[in-house]
Amino acid sequence: MINLVSLVMQFLTPDMIGRIASALGFDRTITQRAITAAIPAILAALSKVAAQPSGAQRLADVTRQQSSVLDSFANMLGKGGQSSFIEQGSQLLSSLLGGRDQNALAQAVGKFGGLGQDGAGSLLGMLAPVVMGTIAKHTRSVDASGMTSLLTSQKDNIAAALPAGFSNLLSGTGVLDALGGAARSATAAGSEAARAAGSTARAVADSGQRAAGAAAAASRNWLYWLIPIAAIVALLIYFLGRPAEQVVQQGVTPAQSLVVGGLDLGKQVTDSIASLRTTLGSVTDTASAQAALPKLRDVTAQIDKVDGLIGQLSPEQRKTLAGMVNPVMSTLNGLFDKVLAIPGVGDVLKPSIDLLKNRLAALTV
Repeated sequence: MINLVSLVMQFLTPDMIGRIASALGFDRTITQRAITAAIPAILAALSKVAAQPSGAQRLADVTRQQSSVLDSFANMLGKGGQSSFIEQGSQLLSSLLGGRDQNALAQAVGKFGGLGQDGAGSLLGMLAPVVMGTIAKHTRSVDASGMTSLLTSQKDNIAAALPAGFSNLLSGTGVLDALGGAARSATAAGSEAARAAGSTARAVADSGQRAAGAAAAASRNWLYWLIPIAAIVALLIYFLGRPAEQVVQQGVTPAQSLVVGGLDLGKQVTDSIASLRTTLGSVTDTASAQAALPKLRDVTAQIDKVDGLIGQLSPEQRKTLAGMVNPVMSTLNGLFDKVLAIPGVGDVLKPSIDLLKNRLAALTV
């Protein structure tokens, strides 16, 4: 199944993003940050349109009109035609979403990316035809029913691609309503992180007050109080700041009697998954993707060793091994999608990631 977010981000290469930033007069880093929020946000808004009466048909009609936009987009950048292109894209969004949702998108993207609402509005006007053109390129004469089915199938991908904290900026606007539970989970995660940060801040303040009181009462011993308090605060920040990693670790169960031919398959799998998560977490651009490629190949080789020996396991041992891999697949797939959504990274890592997905899936049965 296709992933529309990944397809759009693959089209928006680092060079393309640099040219967009230059054309709009924005900082490149800020532009890239705003784009990572804008693409899934636009797709979420289009999903909402598709759920409305006659909305899917309007989307299908507009999609057909944008079938050649990807071919002309690169040529347009830097040649003075972007103003007209942005205006047409803004009108396209307005006609599909309505002014209220269009403004909500611009406000959220502008605040998240640091562009301001007007700057984000220009960026959205430039990106909307690209999103529609991508849909047109990867679907064949899609009709209203096909458009509804396509966008419904993308809900999880879209929700997973929303950057941390961005969903909260659209909370209450209705733009994410079509994503259903997936969007609520993303918003809840952001809210939980904010609550955790607030709790940590209060803990720091309280600890500081206690330390100050201890210093006043016993100035000679203040250091003995401050050191353990600082250690506790550091631990709070560390553990509260990494809920996702805790979830993954909870999903991996210890290896249980899976030694075959002198190789502990359980340990091999858990070590490989840990290495895979670390490697994926290090990918932020095409350069880091190139650096991660050999590590992904090493992980694949380790999984292949397990796969080659899996036939020697008893049914109960196979069940144990599958029980180690199954709980983390959802998290790993989310990491895969997140990495592939980074501009230019899909061109480098997609073949290796697809191979890894197949290898890991084989261990879950």
